[in-house]
Amino acid sequence: MEFKLTSPAFSNGSQIPSRYTCDGENINPHLIIHGIPANTKSLALVVEDPDAPAGLYTHWVLWNIPPETKEIREHTAPWGSEEGYNSGNERGYEGPCPPSGTHGYVFRLFALDLKLKIPADSDRQALETAMAQHILATTELMGNYSRTNEAPL
Repeated sequence: MEFKLTSPAFSNGSQIPSRYTCDGENINPHLIIHGIPANTKSLALVVEDPDAPAGLYTHWVLWNIPPETKEIREHTAPWGSEEGYNSGNERGYEGPCPPSGTHGYVFRLFALDLKLKIPADSDRQALETAMAQHILATTELMGNYSRTNEAPL
């Protein structure tokens, strides 16, 4: 089976429901993991907005997700995983919140050949450095979000 990340909340390339954004409950959506590669020792997840005005904005950083994990339930981090700092300098999930227009949000999942030993206060950059030579496979799920309460131009 192919390594894949899906969500019952939205399909790849579709609109992320406002419940999972700053306009709603600001909780992470339910994610389902398919086809974890053999020899995977841990998983890592990064959620980012490449369309952010100041450059790549990280919304969630998770690592040491146990390899037997088949789903990440709504509003939770998997037991045993570590949550790092997002670009808002907070730990945990920060939902989509584009200042204007439609932004794409990438949920990128990595299968790793080891359990990472990085400090609990790590961010996306520290995670990417630590896992650079240990990625067995990568998959992503992309959703879009537009604010409904934008000020008219």
